[in-house]
Amino acid sequence: MPRTLASTAAKFAEAAPIFAALGDDTRLHIVARLCGDGPLSIVQLAVGASVSRQAVTKHLHALEEAGLARSSRVGRERIWELQTRRLSDARRYLDQISQDWDAAIARLKAFVEKSEE
Repeated sequence: MPRTLASTAAKFAEAAPIFAALGDDTRLHIVARLCGDGPLSIVQLAVGASVSRQAVTKHLHALEEAGLARSSRVGRERIWELQTRRLSDARRYLDQISQDWDAAIARLKAFVEKSEE
């Protein structure tokens, strides 16, 4: 069954918070740290960051709202980890856009070649 424009738009609208969250340099750096170093505390994430611990906390909450990170309490610390499912969702959205773009290019190529005949 072919996708409708409305269903495609709805899926991409669902992805917007993911890309908005990843569009900030600090948040992207935090995601990279969580991806490479595993679950980390706010203190650990703030080490070497160009922003304060409070700013790191704010960015972590933005990532949490987008479904990209979650926290759990371990003793007195809050440990943050990456939610890879949402990153997989983002990848699927980008793959779909790429497929749609390839199909559009193929249609354009066919149209141009037909026009030249």
